[in-house]
Amino acid sequence: MHTVLECELDLELVLAPGQSVPVPARLGYRTDDPYAVHITFHIDCAQSVHWTFARELLIEGVFRACGHGDVRLWPAKTRGRSVVLIALSSPNGDALLEAPAAPVSAWLERTLRLVPPGGEAGRLGIDDGLTELLASSPRDGE
Repeated sequence: MHTVLECELDLELVLAPGQSVPVPARLGYRTDDPYAVHITFHIDCAQSVHWTFARELLIEGVFRACGHGDVRLWPAKTRGRSVVLIALSSPNGDALLEAPAAPVSAWLERTLRLVPPGGEAGRLGIDDGLTELLASSPRDGE
């Protein structure tokens, strides 16, 4: 059985210094994909925008700057509140988002209680799949 943890958040899309617009988003974590976190942005278009990246990256980004390439994160203070800044880059453009640190940290803590660091591989079912594969393959000489 797989478990899903979700958290609805209001992020801020930074347009310019001191100027942003709210973007509703959903954080998602699934025990059948234990290394990843999923963020779905609900923006004013026909489809939501979905990003997936390493849970470890988000955990580290709550405490210090990390990431490179398409996803970078770092903690900051803005307007007197703690946030996690999320910089996303794609061929379609770049975005800088502010996520409230407290709910992100609380949600991450729930994921860590569900699947502790180092316990991810045990959730993938690789051993079960390998056993099933080997049991169903013809044996040599038969």
